[in-house]
Amino acid sequence: MTLDALTQRLRDFAAARDWEQFHTPKNLAMALSGEVGELTALFQWLTPEESADWRADETREFNVRDEIADVLVYLVRLADVLGVDLLEAANAKVDRNEKRFPPLVR
Repeated sequence: MTLDALTQRLRDFAAARDWEQFHTPKNLAMALSGEVGELTALFQWLTPEESADWRADETREFNVRDEIADVLVYLVRLADVLGVDLLEAANAKVDRNEKRFPPLVR
């Protein structure tokens, strides 16, 4: 599936439930923040080694994947409502970061 196809699927999902009225930038940003918090909570008290081995626990693996999906869904929906091309914005940010943070010389 492409990002455009996912965006359309989420538009259709919201429209079928008459949720566009609730999908304001404020509400979507708040929902996105909440989902990031839920993802963060899954790693909060783990050691660095435990967090790197997150797939060792089936429940944790399921929950991490589920929360990452929630983060992506809300981010895609927010970008769509705002008219932001996610790939364009991300590439522009990486371009700026390449200038700000030059590669290490070894």
